Amino acid sequence: MLTKRLTVVFAVLCILLPQAALAQDDKSDTYRQLKLFGDVFERVRADYVEQVTDEQLIEAAIRGMLADLDPHSSYLNADSFKDMQVQTKGEFGGLGIEVTMESGLVKVVSPIDDTPAFRAGVQAGDFITHLDGEPVMGLTLTEAVERMRGPINSDITVTLRREGVEPFDVTITRDVIRIQSVRSRTEGNIGYLRITTFNEQTSPGVERAVEKIKEELGPDLRGYVVDLRNNPGGLLDEAIAVSDAFLNQGEIVSTRGRVSEDTQRFNAREGDLAEGLPIVVLINGGSASASEIVAGALQDHRRAIIMGTSSFGKGSVQTIIPLAGHGAMRLTTARYYTPSGRSIQAKGIDPDIEVEQARLESVDNGPQRREADLRGALENSGASDGGAADQTAAEGGEDAEQRDYQLARALDLLSGLAFFSERVVN
Repeated sequence: MLTKRLTVVFAVLCILLPQAALAQDDKSDTYRQLKLFGDVFERVRADYVEQVTDEQLIEAAIRGMLADLDPHSSYLNADSFKDMQVQTKGEFGGLGIEVTMESGLVKVVSPIDDTPAFRAGVQAGDFITHLDGEPVMGLTLTEAVERMRGPINSDITVTLRREGVEPFDVTITRDVIRIQSVRSRTEGNIGYLRITTFNEQTSPGVERAVEKIKEELGPDLRGYVVDLRNNPGGLLDEAIAVSDAFLNQGEIVSTRGRVSEDTQRFNAREGDLAEGLPIVVLINGGSASASEIVAGALQDHRRAIIMGTSSFGKGSVQTIIPLAGHGAMRLTTARYYTPSGRSIQAKGIDPDIEVEQARLESVDNGPQRREADLRGALENSGASDGGAADQTAAEGGEDAEQRDYQLARALDLLSGLAFFSERVVN
């Protein structure tokens, strides 16, 4: 019996001792790496050609550590943290572009509607290579963003690289960026909602917009277009709230971190603002993050038809962690998944109906013979006003297509669905 116990104790020790030794080795390796950091820190502080403060060195080290993880993790000093807090409330200073880092350059995710960058012609997918003639290569995303910010009414010259075009300069005047995150109007008997970003004003703005459209159109309302094109995202809570507004039940999104116990699932509550009317959601390559949560949720539940082109593909969640007296860190802590379990990280949401943005032009087919031109053709004894009205409508539709081809196709689809529904009911 004693021998058996000794054998068990020996076996347990054989298991525990290597684990303890491994843990000790890991700790020793960490200490060696920290000693390396301390050695470099002291050498830079003592021998660098210009004097730098300890605070500068520590902040630079933290920035480098976070920036090396992924394009969206970063360090925010006290000023940047304050700016970020203001931005989520819907007002901030700058150029009006959402950016990320790619291949060492700043990439424009999307310009924000009615901002200096938008008016200057900056487009989603543009790469910023220089700021006031200084190269962006070598800067962190945070450093580049800080350089783009500055006093209101001051100018900055941005060098852009765009596919198929030689690099060119654009001078942009900085301004206070006030974001009206939701705009709405009616297009015939269809409600149109344009959501430009997801900040604290977005879900209340959607509710107000839908109520306004209902009051304006009443029983003639046939459906909604929700335009998420060039929407760079924003607050996760607001994306969930907007999705919930159009869903009666079911999962909206789940977030999964490194530890499985940290998985969170967010579900819709009963109540559909659109009251079952058909919805078309417009997306493109500038639709990112929170926009993709909304599009993915409505697509998976077959609550909306997704139209346009594939979205940006940002499927990660960033948590803002305040650092007492030192700003905050933005850390990627999870990936998000659509209700069907899809991760759109680096893939994006594919539309149900792919429609590239385009511009239609009339084609002159030359003179053509019609029934009225034939000898002995019967006369039309009916009223002629209908033909004139049809021609006017056709011309109006053509103008709409030339302004925004993707929106025109969404309106056509909803009109067709409404027409088909009425035919079936009748």
